[in-house]
Amino acid sequence: MNDHATPLTRRRLRTWLRILRLTRRAENHLREFLRRECDTTLPRFDVMAALHRAGKPMKMSELSERLLVSNGNATAVVDRLERDGLALRVASESDRRVKHVALSDAGRTRFEALARAHEAEVDKLFANLGHEELDMMRTLIRRMEGQSQ
Repeated sequence: MNDHATPLTRRRLRTWLRILRLTRRAENHLREFLRRECDTTLPRFDVMAALHRAGKPMKMSELSERLLVSNGNATAVVDRLERDGLALRVASESDRRVKHVALSDAGRTRFEALARAHEAEVDKLFANLGHEELDMMRTLIRRMEGQSQ
């Protein structure tokens, strides 16, 4: 049976399953890469990436919202980063009862090294895709997200 004879709903389901399988395989690969080659975890990397991108101290609730995780999960990772000297908590300038979190200087340096290794590994995962294929994928993903190009 050719693909066009298969009901569109079934093709969409199969496509979703392929995307999910590919995403999980890539995430598991990167999780193992970070553990084995960089002596860190994906959650630590994700927290450090969010803090690095923010460029300034942020509330724990903001951090957990950006990462789509619970405050408890974000707090546990930040606690470990703080213990390792990679993150620090600072009092809010407007409300001393509120704590913000940021990367320490050591955390920023460590993240930048991790980010270079992570980028190189992602580059390997997508090595068989050129500009045209990446543009096509970006266009399709944006359509799925309901955005225009």
